[in-house]
Amino acid sequence: MVGPYRGLFGTPGVKGFVIAGFVGRAPMSMLGIGVILLITAITGSYAKAGAVAATFSIAVAVAGPLTGRLVDRFGQARVLLPLVLLHACSLTTLMLCAHAGAPEWTLYAAGAAAGATGISLGSMVRARWSHVLGDPAKLHTAFSFESVADEVIFVGGPAFVTALTIAINPYAGLIAAIVLTVSGTVAFASLRATEPPAVRHRGAAGSPIAIPGVALLSAVFLAMGAVFGSVDITTVAFAEEHGSKAAAGLLLASIACGSAVSGLWYGSRQWKISLRARFVRGLSLFAAGLTPVLLMRDVRVMALALFVAGLSISPTIITGFSLVERLVPAAQLNEGMAWITTSINLGVAVGSWAGGRLTDVFGASNAYGFSYACALLAAVVGLAGSALVRVRHQHTN
Repeated sequence: MVGPYRGLFGTPGVKGFVIAGFVGRAPMSMLGIGVILLITAITGSYAKAGAVAATFSIAVAVAGPLTGRLVDRFGQARVLLPLVLLHACSLTTLMLCAHAGAPEWTLYAAGAAAGATGISLGSMVRARWSHVLGDPAKLHTAFSFESVADEVIFVGGPAFVTALTIAINPYAGLIAAIVLTVSGTVAFASLRATEPPAVRHRGAAGSPIAIPGVALLSAVFLAMGAVFGSVDITTVAFAEEHGSKAAAGLLLASIACGSAVSGLWYGSRQWKISLRARFVRGLSLFAAGLTPVLLMRDVRVMALALFVAGLSISPTIITGFSLVERLVPAAQLNEGMAWITTSINLGVAVGSWAGGRLTDVFGASNAYGFSYACALLAAVVGLAGSALVRVRHQHTN
């Protein structure tokens, strides 16, 4: 499986932006659970923790397309540097408000500010790959590599932030996230040689969300994001209900590990079926893979069930980004990629809120039913609208 990935790094400048992008976006798996652990440690309420995490994710979702449009117009470096500094200040404010026992509304305000200044660095890394690679086969492999990198982050991030929170204090995880975000983003922005050119004048072109295929993909990934958000908070509660809150990070790592393994395999294969067919099949397997999670009542067995549930995630996301790359004009690529990330983040917000409420009322095991329902919804919407993502000049890899 490793062979096809070796040829990606011969292009000058690629190693630099890949490493910097990995470091800068590593906190994407740390912030949600870091906020949840912080707020639950202070207030003891999963509902309140889910609401603050949801506020953060909604702000990320709302700001994402605007950030993408600014990047398309002014370039990555000019937008990233001021944003990352504001993001760090906002997260610091959230921790200070929590520590000082400030009124509840201040937690939501700081969470919203942190989300609004959040950076979808993964989308910008993919935009750089599209800029430096001309071969669609290599681009498929590059997107697969980035999805695997994302899942490696999701494997290590939750366990890392949980360990810091338990071993040091509830603030340690978010402090580590700030350090990684600022250092990685500043390094990424400084690598100007591989930065896609800014397009100051786009004529009468509207937003990529007006493209029917992009709108469909956004709807599907909204539902998938709800699965991710609800699984995060429900799994933390599941581990605590079974007397092992420290196992929460490892349980979340299981689903990410399954996704990473399948992503590595998916990117190494030569596919003869269309992107559209792969997308629909991935969604169907995603819904089917979550079924065993509903039945688990033991932490060790749940880890295996979550691993199985994760196997279809990376292939589906890889295919979604590949479809966007085909559907969206090059001058709008950052914004087009941002719409997918935005949809996932908005779904995560809904899932975090709903998962927290349902967990408090019905318990963690029953709250997984919401995650399953959202996975079914994603599969149904994707299948019903699959004709909208049929792209011309389909390439095999």
